[in-house]
Amino acid sequence: MQTVWLSGAEWLAVLRIGLGLWWLESWRHKDKKGWFERGTGIAWAADVAGRHRWTFVRDGFARIVQPRPKAMAYLVVYAELALGLGLVLGFLTPVALIGGLLLNLLYLVLMIHDWAEQGQNAMMALISLVALLAMSWQTWSLDAAIGLFR
Repeated sequence: MQTVWLSGAEWLAVLRIGLGLWWLESWRHKDKKGWFERGTGIAWAADVAGRHRWTFVRDGFARIVQPRPKAMAYLVVYAELALGLGLVLGFLTPVALIGGLLLNLLYLVLMIHDWAEQGQNAMMALISLVALLAMSWQTWSLDAAIGLFR
């Protein structure tokens, strides 16, 4: 493989780190007080899920998320932080990539009517898949430094 400036493995690390920065930005711009104290994030998602065209989304959200709004708010917000840190630092990278892929797919299904969200989540899921299958933790990562996931 020929590349410009960096090796293929280094470009994959750049892609992984960029995805991690995207997750960190998603975490940074969240109104944490709103999410944790007023329940704004889960309330918004409940409204979206309640009007969803697919019954399994409405029912699944009502059964799993709505009964636990505070726990789910913390789970979503800190999952985004953990994904960002894991990908930027390259620590437990395959776990972070799979977790991010699953979270983006959940967001994608929930936000099926919102084209802006569809594009962001589809691209983040694609980057996660490419970074996972290309084993992007081989370069510029704590995983490589300590010999994890060879």
